[in-house]
Amino acid sequence: MIRRDAADGIVTLTLDRPDKANSLTPEMLEALIDGVAGAAEARLLVVTGAGDRAFSAGADLEAAKAGLATSPLWERLSGALAAHPGLSVAALNGTLAGGAFGMALACDIRVAVPHAAFFYPVAKLGFLPQPSDPARLAALIGPARAKLLLAAGARLDASEALSFGLIDRIVPDPVRAARDMAVGEPGHVAAIKAMIPGGVTR
Repeated sequence: MIRRDAADGIVTLTLDRPDKANSLTPEMLEALIDGVAGAAEARLLVVTGAGDRAFSAGADLEAAKAGLATSPLWERLSGALAAHPGLSVAALNGTLAGGAFGMALACDIRVAVPHAAFFYPVAKLGFLPQPSDPARLAALIGPARAKLLLAAGARLDASEALSFGLIDRIVPDPVRAARDMAVGEPGHVAAIKAMIPGGVTR
């Protein structure tokens, strides 16, 4: 349920479970972790979802009830993405929800379709967010707005997410927009990222 495509130094990992809003199982998280590790030499890493409705609705409901909601796999994945030496882009083809936030927050850049929605309903569901998500979220949008999303359960549309700084661009085709960013060699991009305060978010 994770599709990997590689060409011209660009690796694209696609969450391919559109009938379930690309909700994530433990096996999918493990495959994503392996996919990120296997893209270490890529000049661009793109993470996206299949279909036009959702990037990901977060944890699969049955898997969440079985313990996935508190699994260390989420942190392993976001940590792997944050440590990726090349440029990483979350190409958000639709709604971003719940634990799937960790993937997007750990990427260098986030681009989204105009109809994307954003919500992280941990307060309503009685869970805590993944450990690194609040700090990454606050670094992007500020502490008060992070509380608005995490503690107050706010739901954002794409234009509000852009104004907050949660996403960086609204585009009709996020994957194409992401691939247009593959302009530098991996080592050069890594050096540039290291020069930017907060550019390396291990």
